[in-house]
Parts: sequence; structure tokens; C-alpha cells
Amino acid sequence: MKLVFATNNSHKLEEVSKMIPKEIELLSLKDINCTTDIPETGTTLEENATIKSKFVSTRYHLDCFADDTGLEIDALNGAPGVYTARYGALDPSCEQEVPSHDNEANMGRVLRELATVPLEKRTARFRTVISLIIKGKEHQFEGVVEGRILMRKSGHEGFGYDPIFCPEGYSESFASLGDDIKNSISHRARAVAKLADYLKTLA
Repeated sequence: MKLVFATNNSHKLEEVSKMIPKEIELLSLKDINCTTDIPETGTTLEENATIKSKFVSTRYHLDCFADDTGLEIDALNGAPGVYTARYGALDPSCEQEVPSHDNEANMGRVLRELATVPLEKRTARFRTVISLIIKGKEHQFEGVVEGRILMRKSGHEGFGYDPIFCPEGYSESFASLGDDIKNSISHRARAVAKLADYLKTLA
């Protein structure tokens, strides 16, 4: 069975490929020659995941899944949320243009906005929503990991906001814990585990 993961993010592909059933051949957008920058115009993670999976399903007539992930910080009223990947680029205080998906800019804005917030009030969560379309029918799976935003960056593994997010029950950032631990407890891992369980029922 071939299944398209609607991403070209090599980190995501590597994480997910280790978790899904071996019988499934995982393809990226590049593998199906999709070079379109799929617009994420939804106002929720659920909507964005659906937009991406339906784009591939409709255009390429292939079974596929897409994910959208948001970092929700309580002290920022749930921000960056649906704007997680481009939070730095949307910073109104920035005097120069910042590209979307700029990890340093994204983390920099969060740390600036939380500069006066003590550690105990920096509660946050990562939430991943996966939209799977098989034979034209959509199924959604959610994974959540609670934690808090650290006072400064720590660690060199992972990607995105990993250097500033400390998961609940740990004292180090995702970037310090390493891939093995992160992949066993992360929001994406929890959502993908639900996806993998469902895919096993189709075998």
C-alpha cells in the first residue's frame, strides 16, 4: 500500500516512517512531483490538516494524510496556535522581512513576549492533528503533549520550537532529550500512533 504524507519536511518524514506499518510505502510531496505550496488558510489545526490532505487526494487521486501542529501558550492566550510555523514572520515589531518557517525568528518572538512571565506561568502544549483520507473518506487523529516554555533555548536536537519546550515530567527541552525520548512522547508521536493503529486495521 502506498500512502502520501503531504510534507517535504525531512524531519517529519523520518519520525513518521519509523512508526507506521512496514507494509506501507510512505511517499512525500516530492515523490509525487507536487511542487505546489499548499495554502494553509484554515483558522484551526483541524481545518489546515484537512485542506492539505484534500488537496493531494483531489489533485493526485492518492490515499494520503497531512498534519498541522500548533504550539498553544496559555500566557499568550493560546498563541501562536495556528500561526506556529510563521509566528516570527508575523511579528509586527520586526523591522525587516522574516521568511515563514524561520525557527530562530519564531522562538525569538515567543521568548520576547514571555520575557516577564515566570517559569511556573509558562504552561503550554503542542497539539498535532492528522487528517487521513483513504478511499475518499476522512479520519482525524489528535496528539497532545503538555509542558512549559523555558526561559532560554537549550539543546541542539530536533527542530522548530524544540529548544524552548520542556514536556511535562521532564526538566529538559525536547532538543536536549534526544530523538528517542521525543519520538516516544511527543504530540506528533501520539497522533501518529493513533494513525498507525488505524492503518493496521486495514491490513
